[in-house]
Amino acid sequence: MKKVMYALILPLVIVSGMVFANRKMKNETSHRDDRKKWEASPDGIRYKKWEASPAGKKVYAGAAKIRKQITDYTNMEAVVTSLSLPPGSLLGFGVMARINGEDYILRFDDEPQELKSLKINDRMIIKSHSVSYAPKYAYPIVSGEYAERDGKIIYKHAPRKGC
Repeated sequence: MKKVMYALILPLVIVSGMVFANRKMKNETSHRDDRKKWEASPDGIRYKKWEASPAGKKVYAGAAKIRKQITDYTNMEAVVTSLSLPPGSLLGFGVMARINGEDYILRFDDEPQELKSLKINDRMIIKSHSVSYAPKYAYPIVSGEYAERDGKIIYKHAPRKGC
């Protein structure tokens, strides 16, 4: 009886595995095709030129410098260098901060009163899950998810609704 069950289940497992693998390959192919189309577009060409430029390389190097802390979601010491973001910024509320000797845009989803009280040269501990970049900005963009100053939490990212 066991042999019959195994004989019936084994082909089912193999077929479902093949179907899943084929679906995954189609999604990857579709994603790859979409990316190639975008890279050939004017926006994609500009982005690739920016990536290869000294400014783009500097931004990528800055992002790489904190990649381990971002990946591990560990503490980073940040020093506020400016209370405003670069002119024309559409990132919402944020400050400029120096982390490990590099300048970053430190953006927050909302603006609690505690963040409004920041001053230049204030030191704080931050944590983040992401660092991004865009040709419009000369600095990597760190999404602040947690910030504390003098041992007191001044910002904690609210969990998503429905999670």
